[in-house]
Amino acid sequence: MSAGWNTIESDAGVFTFLIDNLGVKDVQFDEIIALDATLLRQQSPVYGVIFLFKYPTGEKPSDTPRDGNFDFDASDNLFFAAQTIQNACGTQALLSVLLNKENEVEIGPQLKDFKDFTGAFPSELRGEALSNSELIRDVHNSFARSSPFVDEAQRLASQEDDVYHFIAYTPINGVLYELDGLQPAPISHGSCLLEEFPDKVIPVLQRRIERYPANEIRFNLLAMVRDLRIRAQEIGDQDMLYQEEQKRNAWQWENALRRHNFIGFIGEVLKEVTASKLSQSDGAYDQWIEQAKYKTKARIEEKGKASGNDEQVEV
Repeated sequence: MSAGWNTIESDAGVFTFLIDNLGVKDVQFDEIIALDATLLRQQSPVYGVIFLFKYPTGEKPSDTPRDGNFDFDASDNLFFAAQTIQNACGTQALLSVLLNKENEVEIGPQLKDFKDFTGAFPSELRGEALSNSELIRDVHNSFARSSPFVDEAQRLASQEDDVYHFIAYTPINGVLYELDGLQPAPISHGSCLLEEFPDKVIPVLQRRIERYPANEIRFNLLAMVRDLRIRAQEIGDQDMLYQEEQKRNAWQWENALRRHNFIGFIGEVLKEVTASKLSQSDGAYDQWIEQAKYKTKARIEEKGKASGNDEQVEV
């Protein structure tokens, strides 16, 4: 197994510019805030969805999926890759949609070459090829949050850990497939045409979420759709076009911030402020610290009162 893949966020801006950098044209991701087929249909054409959920680390492997049926013959007619390395599941999920939409989406020469190269491979070798692709790994890692604190230790997750996983749902060859690189094969959820996808996928997602306790809300759903700016231009909706352009600008700014950590900057600001206080009259520094403690205590106690907890706080 190769190494060097970093964690990326389930964020529409991250995924949109990630595929842009891989050479994909006229495709974007949009966050779906409710399991509503009507809401999803408004984004049509919807090529697929990427679903993020808390992975049940204590769940035992099974010969049959909890929902749907394994289709072991499907890999001969679609792109499906086993996940062979940690942290790659987000990019692997979006590629599971993209590389099965070559007739509907311009995936670009680099991804086309990768798909052609791995076309005759079994799913395990496809996963290894993906994990070892420097192009895909470098683009993926360029959207990881920068951190000065790097944990070099590698360990398997325990049942106490919060582990999250990305999977894809997409219609291929008239069938709704769940593509999860941790499963032995694509999972079929029955017949489904592209125009039926919003209505067919929502019940599948609802059944999956129902497996979790009612208080579990840590899910995220991103739809892969045609660039919404194109639709705005086609229907002459200038307000929609402006909003989508503003959204892209905000995504670019957020992605730029992800590439930088501000620990050094914060440290320098604290040093300058501290030096300024120390250079003032005797007691200015101590007074500054006491004022900060008082304000912090007041904020914590105010927050406690708002939540119905009147517990006293010592700072």
